[in-house]
Amino acid sequence: MPRGRPAFLLLLALAWVLPAATAATRRELEYARVGEQVLRLDLHLPATNGNPAPLIVWVHGGAWSRGSRSEHPLAPLVARGWAVASVDYRLTPVAPFPANVHDLKAAVRFLRARHAEHGLAPERIAIAGASAGAHLAALVGVTNGHRELEGEVGEHRDQSSAVQAIVSFYGASNLETILAQSTPYGLGVRIPALQLLLRGQPADQPALARLASPVAHVGLGDPPLLLLHGDQDPQMPVAQSLELLGAYEHAGLTVRFVPLHGAKHGGREFYDETRLALVREFLARAGIAPAPRS
Repeated sequence: MPRGRPAFLLLLALAWVLPAATAATRRELEYARVGEQVLRLDLHLPATNGNPAPLIVWVHGGAWSRGSRSEHPLAPLVARGWAVASVDYRLTPVAPFPANVHDLKAAVRFLRARHAEHGLAPERIAIAGASAGAHLAALVGVTNGHRELEGEVGEHRDQSSAVQAIVSFYGASNLETILAQSTPYGLGVRIPALQLLLRGQPADQPALARLASPVAHVGLGDPPLLLLHGDQDPQMPVAQSLELLGAYEHAGLTVRFVPLHGAKHGGREFYDETRLALVREFLARAGIAPAPRS
């Protein structure tokens, strides 16, 4: 065998089993403006073989009042062939609900409108988020075409804001019940957060709290849903994920709930290889997967 041939064959074999490399990150893409405020996203693109990449829109957490698009834990999925758009949206000190949902739907419309430019598959879009970001991701996912929640943000209102799957990491789902389910510690976090989100407490703003609750919107045609939640979460009650699980099951929709036993609110265990493998499997079953490498 010619010298160097074994090493070449090893590299060739590894090419079939190792994840694809990240191709590029396109930072600070402006997807909309609201008054003087510019809304931006970072688009993390995988290396591809010329096929459009499936897209995950990532929504950061932070009690709806803080956080940024720099916080995204899905880099391992980019290496596996998914594009990830990490999106900034108006935070509640600036604008209350439903501004955040209007912004996120505008981001989906922007990405769908610009899919050819960025090598994205417009019919294979998932939305995912953590904590308050998971609440917003679920709300975007189950309210396609909702008159009050679509908003008029951005230049691509002819495009659909529909997504084809939802992944919720320890998110809220019912703002009408969340306080009754919360621990004393959780109340200390949630009461001021809801005050900013709704400009009042759910009992004082019942119609708005219901509008902001994904469980109130679940119905036929909603996309498949994956829920991951720690069963010892002191901040976001695990009952919030269970309520959304129940709403999906009642509607006969595709849903999977993955409890992390002993886990609290967030942490590396939610994004380790085991859990991200579950996410990959879920997305593939929903038809949101990279084309096989040739």
